[in-house]
Amino acid sequence: MITFLIGLVILLGGGFLYGSFCEHVFGPDDRETPAYAKQDGIDYVPMKTWRNSLINLLNIAGTGPIMGPIQGILFGPIAFLAIPIGNVIGGSMHDYFSGMICTRDGGTQMPDFIKNYTNKFVFVLYDIFICILLLLVGAVFIYTPGDIAATQLFGFSGAATAPSTWIIYGVIFAYYLIATCLPIDKVIGRIYPIFGVILVLSAVGIFIAIFTHGWHLTNIWDSWNTVGLYAADGGFDFGTYFGGSPFAGHHFIPIFFVTVACGILSGFHSTQTALVSRTIESEKAGKMTFYNMMIVEGFIAMCWAAGTMAVINMGAAAGGVTMQSADNGVTWQFFANVGGQLTAVSATSVVGVICKQALGSVAGKVAILGVIILPITSGDTALRGLRLTLADSLHIRQENNAQRLGLAAPVFALVVVILAWAKFDPNGFNVLWRYFAWSNQMISLFALACIAIWMMVNKKAQYVWMPLIPAAFYAFVTCSFIMQAKVGFNLPWPAAYTVGAVFTIAYLILVVVGGRKKAAGKAAA
Repeated sequence: MITFLIGLVILLGGGFLYGSFCEHVFGPDDRETPAYAKQDGIDYVPMKTWRNSLINLLNIAGTGPIMGPIQGILFGPIAFLAIPIGNVIGGSMHDYFSGMICTRDGGTQMPDFIKNYTNKFVFVLYDIFICILLLLVGAVFIYTPGDIAATQLFGFSGAATAPSTWIIYGVIFAYYLIATCLPIDKVIGRIYPIFGVILVLSAVGIFIAIFTHGWHLTNIWDSWNTVGLYAADGGFDFGTYFGGSPFAGHHFIPIFFVTVACGILSGFHSTQTALVSRTIESEKAGKMTFYNMMIVEGFIAMCWAAGTMAVINMGAAAGGVTMQSADNGVTWQFFANVGGQLTAVSATSVVGVICKQALGSVAGKVAILGVIILPITSGDTALRGLRLTLADSLHIRQENNAQRLGLAAPVFALVVVILAWAKFDPNGFNVLWRYFAWSNQMISLFALACIAIWMMVNKKAQYVWMPLIPAAFYAFVTCSFIMQAKVGFNLPWPAAYTVGAVFTIAYLILVVVGGRKKAAGKAAA
């Protein structure tokens, strides 16, 4: 419990201090925002700060801050420190500067943001990556809420061959199509605040249950059920977290930071803050809308990580879950007591266990509803963002519903193909999730590089360490992961780490050199 509380202090206290520092560095003023300067009644629409904040929270908080911590808690209580530290200095900073720079540049979307601060090659590379990521987001955020709704809310099997599964998917698809094509204030602006309240109350309910139910949360200096990450005597062993013998298969870096993306740092968020940059009424609302909402997502991730740890410590026999090693600690499987028998369950089923244990049957259903809403309200804006990205890149007009539907149709067809594969392949979702998370983190390198270059161009080079520290870390994480992954380059870990280190150095050099060239070009103009 103490480790969890320390993490909350870091998240809230550190977020308050570092958020104020980020605001000081950027320097918001009273200039007219794009919501007024370019008001069009569709995407450029002024909305109140409280409404924008809830919209942005729901845009960024998909199943990432739930499913990521549920799977990432394999690594034990170190998650309670890694999540808040990464959130404060990485994710929240990334979201704030991405949103604010897009606002100041006239409500630009991320492709133009990348184009303005890098070069044509990087821009094309980003366009390819972002389209792939947004497609994966759309598929993941139909799969997970659909399955949770089917199994935890309606009591269906959730099987790929069950008609009920595809009916639920179809309902989500229909909503996505409406939200993707209609003006932002007609659907998103009206219903998101209601969803936002349910979302926050779900996380708060789990947070309260941790204390009122007396749930046991393991501290970093205690033993943990997945003992493969600890020394033989059950204590903390720093070396094993970083791939040291004898449990090198776990590799806290990079695997934890690919598994737990949202809640720490997510490249997807920059695409969503760019959308909101067109609706905020004042630059001074940016800290609440962008930085603080990422802190809230970190709180959600902390609560779900704690809830998962609590039901694991509770054990399946007492109504919780048990984690068992599938192959000498390399992979782990959740088990729950189903009909008196210990049965393997998915991570989505763990959501239902936590909600039931925390809030009871009735309130637990409401919490599950919040979990279902969470990814849906990110998936729709992801597909909306993909439509806008394709429209901008391919110069396709989007002035009426027919034009918007014409571009949305092939996008949705691709999502259906990905979804069907993930559902019918026994290991499909695991692969889909891991590479959704990897591409999610990879995309952040583009935004962090542009933030650093923007600082150099705007005479703030003394602060360039702010984006470059998380950028260097995630350059190493994403590169070393894909180098080692079986569906990547399948290199042994020492080689993967070496390539990751070289890539990180090259990335930093290119960012600094590019920033200096941009700054020199502006000074000479």
